[in-house]
Amino acid sequence: MGKEFKNETESSRYTLRIDGEIASAVDYKISGDSISFTHTFTDAKRRGQGLAGEIVEFAVNDVEQSSNLRIVPMCWYVGEWFDKHPDRTQLLSR
Repeated sequence: MGKEFKNETESSRYTLRIDGEIASAVDYKISGDSISFTHTFTDAKRRGQGLAGEIVEFAVNDVEQSSNLRIVPMCWYVGEWFDKHPDRTQLLSR
């Protein structure tokens, strides 16, 4: 089972593909100096495996390492992810 994480900038989404198929994704919108994570999706047959958490962590890490953007968690799942990772809240937009 090969996992591939990618920022698909042309589609404004981060994806986690397993064996070539999208298993989970986070949609985003960039505005000024912030990036809003607007929607998180996991394929119904792959739910319950922690994949949404993996793609959100990848996206947060990518934003932190490759930009100065502040994160706006517009998706409830991303908001809960930050609740569970208070050490990462310095990345949030105030």
